[in-house]
Amino acid sequence: MSHRYRRMAAAGMALVLGGALAGCSLLPREEEALAPPLVKPAAENYQTVKAVKGPIENALQLGGTFESLISDVAQFTGTGGRISKIDVTSGQMVKKGDLLAELVLDDLDLRVKEQEIALLRAKAELKSADKQYGDKKDEDGQSALRVATLQRDIEQMKYDRLREQYENKLLYSKIDGQVVFVEDLQPGDYVDAYQTIVRVANLTKMQLVTTGATAEQAGKAEIGLKAEVTYNGADNKEIKFEAKVSQTPGNAPQTQNKQLAEKYATTLYFSVPQLPEGVELGQSVNIRIILQHKDGVVKIPRSGLRASMGRNYVRVLQDGKLREVDVEPGISAPTEVEIVTGLSEGDSVVLQ
Repeated sequence: MSHRYRRMAAAGMALVLGGALAGCSLLPREEEALAPPLVKPAAENYQTVKAVKGPIENALQLGGTFESLISDVAQFTGTGGRISKIDVTSGQMVKKGDLLAELVLDDLDLRVKEQEIALLRAKAELKSADKQYGDKKDEDGQSALRVATLQRDIEQMKYDRLREQYENKLLYSKIDGQVVFVEDLQPGDYVDAYQTIVRVANLTKMQLVTTGATAEQAGKAEIGLKAEVTYNGADNKEIKFEAKVSQTPGNAPQTQNKQLAEKYATTLYFSVPQLPEGVELGQSVNIRIILQHKDGVVKIPRSGLRASMGRNYVRVLQDGKLREVDVEPGISAPTEVEIVTGLSEGDSVVLQ
């Protein structure tokens, strides 16, 4: 009986274990984690350029024009006054001594004539007194002669002063030339002393000057620097000639004229050995001033030069490796820069 019981118990245990194992086989299996795909990193691309040898040039590009080397700036220098008449127009040719403008005279011309009569009378009286008392040594005769002389001198002084006042109200051209400027004035308009009314230019002697330059640009030039000048002539044909810097803000003459001083501070003047045939006053030109020039230098694009905290350097790609190299820059042009030390011809420079 006990033996039979033990066999039944063993069989029951086997059934329980078999059912448990069968139940485990019915549960869903846990999925295994997938490994990330292996991706080959993309190679970093650098835009490079090789350092080359050649010429480099730093130049100023400016506009310019021809103006007269000899000109007359007509101004009333005595006192100001009201305009009576402008006697010339812009573009008109004038001769030395021609009347340019007049102020209102206020009967000054009449007073000059009256004083001229008084002077002539005084001269006549002196002449008469000289005939009458010239050879006489008596005191009365000499006194009469002295009075006549003083009266003549007084009338002469009055005439000279009135004549000066009269002349100060008239503007005359001091040179032969062409009227290139006339102030826009109407009769009765007031003008100040030393206000420019008319400007006359000599057309036979001209000089080249810059226009529209800044003080910084003009300050870069030096006396004697060469300039290449171009302009379009007849039939739109390009005309070229050379010039040299003859005046800079640094060597401009001192002047109390504020307007002229401001012009000198921003203007370069040039000497032209031979003026192009047919060039006219006011002709606009393009001026290229060569500030620096070297041949056979190592140079790279300006975008290849880097700077940080006072350090100048470039990035060089060599044998697939990137390294930084300290360099000494030289002449800097608009698109390229000279490398004095630190690079050799053929080095591959990484651009920014």
